[in-house]
Amino acid sequence: MIGLKSTLNCIDNSGALIVECVNVLKNKVNNGWGSVGDEIVVVVQRARPISAAAQASVNAVKVRRGDVRRAVIVRTRKPVRRPDGSYIRFDDNAAVLLNNKKEMLGTRIGGIVSADLRLKGWGKIASLAPKVV
Repeated sequence: MIGLKSTLNCIDNSGALIVECVNVLKNKVNNGWGSVGDEIVVVVQRARPISAAAQASVNAVKVRRGDVRRAVIVRTRKPVRRPDGSYIRFDDNAAVLLNNKKEMLGTRIGGIVSADLRLKGWGKIASLAPKVV
């Protein structure tokens, strides 16, 4: 359950390390709380440092501290109930940054993601992840 001021790890290679949720989008059912697969608006709290050589390269860091971006939740500490009755819970909250067209900002994902992403229409994220649980 991700809400206002929740902090999440960013597990893609967009350059952000820690992001903070400022809004959960279009989720009137759960009173403003987001779960796995929900889209949120985040502010980048901590980003990778940008060197002069990296700025000139093609795969430069795409975000800076203070940037406001959209993201999709891929892991939560709150247990999520699956249709078969089992519960899945992760060690941390994590998100993947998106652009305005709802495409991934990064090109890689560095961590485990929930299998519920496929059911919610985020198959691209699940296919790029090294492990889906």
